[in-house]
Order: sequence, then C-alpha cells, then structure tokens
Amino acid sequence: MTSDAPLLELEGICKSYGEGLKTEVLHGVDLSIHKGDVVALVGPSGSGKSTLLNLIGLLDSPTAGRIAIEGEAAEHLDDRDLTQLRGNKLGFIFQSHHLLPGLSVIENVMLPSAASRGGFRPDMRAPAKALLDAVGLGDWTEALPRQLSGGMQQRVAVARALINDPPLVLADEPTGNLDTETSDQVFALLRQRNVERETAFLIVTHNPALARRCDRVVELVDGRVVYEGLPSGMKSED
Repeated sequence: MTSDAPLLELEGICKSYGEGLKTEVLHGVDLSIHKGDVVALVGPSGSGKSTLLNLIGLLDSPTAGRIAIEGEAAEHLDDRDLTQLRGNKLGFIFQSHHLLPGLSVIENVMLPSAASRGGFRPDMRAPAKALLDAVGLGDWTEALPRQLSGGMQQRVAVARALINDPPLVLADEPTGNLDTETSDQVFALLRQRNVERETAFLIVTHNPALARRCDRVVELVDGRVVYEGLPSGMKSED
C-alpha cells in the first residue's frame, strides 16, 4: 500500500571518497519509497549497496544530491537535527545483531527509546515487552544476549528496530547469518509489521529468494540503478 507523498526520496545521489583523484562510488541514484513498501536492494559485492544504505540512514552525507525523509531534506541539517530525524523516523536491523552483552534483552530493546529520551524510564518497559511478545520472546525479557541463540538474538534486534515505531526500517542483510527456517521467521516478523502498521522496509540482501518475497526490487551495479520493479524482473541472482 502506498500514498502519494514519498516516505523517502533520493534525487541524484552521488558519493565520492578520497582526496585529489576521487573514487566515485554512487553515480546519480534516484529512489523513492512510500509508506507500506517492502523493497529489496540487491546487487553484487562492491556495487555501492552499503554506501547507499549509510546515506539513507543519515550516517554519512552524499557528495551531491538530495535526501528527504517525509519531506524533510537532510542535507542542511546539523548533527543534532540529523540524530533526531534518524531516531524518530528510522529503524535499523543489521546482519550482526549488535546487542549489548551487559544489558538484558528488554533493555536492549529499549535502547533507541532511551537514546531519544535521555535514559531508561519505567514507561518504556510495556511497549518493549509487547514487542518481545510479538517476536516470541516474552519469556526472555531479563535474559542476557549470550543466553539466546543467534536467531533469537536477531528477533530481539527486530524488536529493537521497531520500538520507536519508525515509518521506515533499514535492514542490512538481516537474515545473512541465519538458517533457512529462522530466516523465514524473521522475514515473517517484518512482513507482519508491514501489514499491521504499514511500516516500510528497505532490505539489503544477497539472497534472491528473500528479494523475491519483497514487493519491489532495486538492483544496483557499479553505483547505478540498473533495474527497479517487480522481483520477477531481476537481472542477476547474486
């Protein structure tokens, strides 16, 4: 389901690295994501997927071009405003879950809320517990990450990404370290949230089977979009 106004809009995004003779990694990328979209970003290693994801996540700045989230252009924001925009509008899921080992499961889920509100607060526990219930880990709230399997830890990471109810979640190889059954479970969680809340997802993946389960595919090769459309039209299987 989509609305007319893009949730995320990229126009002419370029990114170069180095001094003097620079290496351009992205060459004029255009991309729009609307509320409720589930988009796979695919392409061979070195195609610029991670660079593009870092830019969309406001973790880096483009050399040229425009990034807007819910109509708010990011290129002129200072670090404080970028941090606020990132915290309010974006969720992040990584291939490695990046849970903090010294915090309990529920404290890990509450981290984004604590970051945006200046510390842990009692009223954060109920929504965190609800998300853990939703991902099947409601009985593990006080466990430490080391007591969980890899698949369970990734489900905690999914709950953490959703705690601030972001309109867009960026997922970088979210099932890359998981077996097929656990991968299916994690994707089902994302799709459930997508259906229930119209949360949009941009999923970077090398897995063609996962990409085919998304609504749309954007294929990046050598820093350029070479295909955007239905999964059935993907040019590569990498």
